Amino acid sequence: MSTVEQVKPEVRDYLSREHRLFINNEWVSPRTAGTFDVINPATASVISSVSEAGSADVDDAVASARHAFDHGPWRTMHASQRGCLIWRLSELVEANADELIQLEVLDNGMPIAFAEHLMRYCVEWLRYYAGMTDKVFGKNASNIVSGDGSFTHAYSTSQPVGVAGLITPWNGPLGSLIIKLAPALASGCAVVIKPAENTPLTTLRLADLIAQAEFPPGVVNILTGFGPVAGAALVEHADVDKISFTGSTNVGKQIVKAATGNLKRVTLELGGKSPCIVMDDAKLETAIPGAAMAIFANTGQVCFAGSRLFVHKNVYDEVVSGIAEFAKSMKVGSGLDRDNMLGPLISEKQLERVTSYVTAGSMAGAEIVTGGERVESGNGFFVEPTVFANVSADMDIVKEEIFGPVLCVTAFDDTEAVIQQANDTRYGLGAGIFSRSVDKVHYIASQLQTGNVWVNSYGTVHPALPFGGFKESGWGREMGTEGLEAYLEKKSVFINLDP
Repeated sequence: MSTVEQVKPEVRDYLSREHRLFINNEWVSPRTAGTFDVINPATASVISSVSEAGSADVDDAVASARHAFDHGPWRTMHASQRGCLIWRLSELVEANADELIQLEVLDNGMPIAFAEHLMRYCVEWLRYYAGMTDKVFGKNASNIVSGDGSFTHAYSTSQPVGVAGLITPWNGPLGSLIIKLAPALASGCAVVIKPAENTPLTTLRLADLIAQAEFPPGVVNILTGFGPVAGAALVEHADVDKISFTGSTNVGKQIVKAATGNLKRVTLELGGKSPCIVMDDAKLETAIPGAAMAIFANTGQVCFAGSRLFVHKNVYDEVVSGIAEFAKSMKVGSGLDRDNMLGPLISEKQLERVTSYVTAGSMAGAEIVTGGERVESGNGFFVEPTVFANVSADMDIVKEEIFGPVLCVTAFDDTEAVIQQANDTRYGLGAGIFSRSVDKVHYIASQLQTGNVWVNSYGTVHPALPFGGFKESGWGREMGTEGLEAYLEKKSVFINLDP
């Protein structure tokens, strides 16, 4: 049975649909009438095709968003009404979760349990920001500003930045979108979304739900296409006031340069080479699977994956052996099979990238403890979970973001030294600490140069807390009140009152 035959009939029907661009609450054909194929990475087969947007389509979508923001009801709508619409969208996502989950697995390859986990997050994030729409306040500073016998009514306000371009990655398509879309809508912005070309399907399906929720025309527009054309046109567009991008650090730097035309606001959630530290007092029955899944979750295709593991020399052998056995026990295959813990990499190109790093690491003298080989499973893009030991800090496998299930393990015996090693990277997105010492945990967490630290666990996020990175892992924060403020501008007003 093919993977497509395993899914719900409504998913098969959806895949066979004509997928056009979503502009002004209508499905429209691209001006060039081009399409491109969507590939299932578990089989390397074509499962659908979508429209390819060009620069003229970007112009149309931005004009739609601009009109909705400048002249439509969205920005002037009562905050509670915006909240009700976002909540309604959350209910529709929840009601259609099974279909969205299966589309995400087919499109991205992720294990179904991982997709289910992300879908719960999507609903939670939408509901959190639905409740934030009426909690945008300014400050009254009249008593501070006034003096010398005069009175000035002085206050600040927050208002939506305008039209926001949301550019999302392929490794967690719908979740990465909702993190951006929910606060953008809550703030009163209108948006143009450009999903990754590898994984456009759940974003397009979300457009159906947005229309069903009865969002005003032009508030949400969705363009499928390629980064160098549609993405670049969106970033450079003079009528776009903000870009929020999740993806590689190299592309993030290109976006910064392109955004200088009108100095549009930019939020960047970029790459990582995150450290995970196992102290000698760690509870190993927690640390071993925790450190393993820090890198192997979603086949290592996670921006904050714990790809550099530092283990105290007193427990080094036991931890390395335990993670190797854990890796060997992981079934690799289609994400639709619940027994499989590791799905495919996203593409043949990504498979070649990961295996080339493995080869380079081995040639540089690193020891492959387990894994390192491509898994022959049909025509899919599968690779074994891989553990390297005897690595050195100057090796590419230690320095560069591989974005695959490849772990590099280093022994240490000094806390200050391991902190220095953990920080010895141009990235700073995530870090893990496994220890039963409260003192050690708080001290190490305070010294790590990273935006997120997890202790005796890895990868937890919550909509009330900000997510983002230090150094070359990004600009700004998503989620929390900080995620909402990223779509707001501050204004100060001074009114001289003549008594």
